[in-house]
Amino acid sequence: MLLELILALLIGVSAGTITGLIPGIHINLIAVLLLGFSAFFLTYFSPLVLAVFIISMAICHTFIDYIPSIYLGAPDEDTILSILPGHEMLIKGRAYEAIILTLYGSLAAIILSLLLSPIFIYLLPIIYPPMNNIMPFILIIASGFLFYFEKKSKIWAIIIFILAGLLGIASLNLNIKEPLLPLLTGLFGASSLITSIMKKQKIPKQQVKKLRQIKIRKKSILRALSASLIASPLCSFLPGLGSGQAAVIGSEVTGDLDRKEFLILLGAINTMVMGLSFIALYSIQKSRTGAAVAIGKLLQDITFSNFFIILAAISISGIIAFFLTIFLAKAFSKKITKVKYNKLSLAILIFLAVIVLIFSNWLGFLVFVVSTSLGLTCIFLGIKRIHLMGSLLIPTILFYLL
Repeated sequence: MLLELILALLIGVSAGTITGLIPGIHINLIAVLLLGFSAFFLTYFSPLVLAVFIISMAICHTFIDYIPSIYLGAPDEDTILSILPGHEMLIKGRAYEAIILTLYGSLAAIILSLLLSPIFIYLLPIIYPPMNNIMPFILIIASGFLFYFEKKSKIWAIIIFILAGLLGIASLNLNIKEPLLPLLTGLFGASSLITSIMKKQKIPKQQVKKLRQIKIRKKSILRALSASLIASPLCSFLPGLGSGQAAVIGSEVTGDLDRKEFLILLGAINTMVMGLSFIALYSIQKSRTGAAVAIGKLLQDITFSNFFIILAAISISGIIAFFLTIFLAKAFSKKITKVKYNKLSLAILIFLAVIVLIFSNWLGFLVFVVSTSLGLTCIFLGIKRIHLMGSLLIPTILFYLL
């Protein structure tokens, strides 16, 4: 059994590396495919082994998925906000440093998740039932909080939010397999790639510093982690609130963060939301991440010994992913200047379109085109793209109200 668990963890890390590096291939998609073939896999492996695979894949993904976001401008919904500071550092030849900053955040998040687990286990069953009754109002307040801090145009932010919400409602109610794939890939990934192609950006030689040469003030680390501690616990079990919203909420509460602090914050929140979602699953048998939902279906009754194995899988896969991401970031830094960035962006855009066609068919491709157009509109207006998450927030609010 121990050997099977170790192999599941290592294979999960490998799968998380692939999903993290390839834009458009999300861990939720792999989790859904695994559940679809669970009857077959369960004849050979225990549910716990499959659960360890999903956990290690999900945690590894949160470390590695900043590489395509920062180097290629192709994020997923959890790394979208890394494009702005990350791209600035890429243009200055400091993309590797940007990756290291997110890694420091992610590694700290693993430690914080373990420390928070007793509190989560004790308090969540007490506070979740009353919070669940007022869930739509919490989400409405959170949405209003995001509008309040929009500096460009609050009116346009509300319009973009509503349009994204209507698109989200349509996508989720159409007969589309994997409806979130075309929706979120268009809103965040394809729109960013098209912008990069239009700018005809050239990438300078990238600096690869030793870890000890990347200086970060202790005060900066504390500010970033404090912000993540404020927002991540809520987003780990509240539906519709993702890492992007958590980053905005946390950064606004603690005050304006500089570029380095914000990248640490993004890394911490992305990993902490995922880690705490598994803990929330044990505590209240509910969770908002696709990976945790899949585990809940595999392990319908999570024992304490199983929970201990889950915590071990989170910790070990996080440590492996930390060093693996450093290795990959070094390779990307050396190779990125040798390729035509515009052609690479175009190739990724075509790849995403093909992925959407394969998994979501022509109707999904239509959603992909519309969502890309809305994403571009948001970019051209100069509105924070976090408001595009109305595509998930509005359907969730309506689900609770209706």
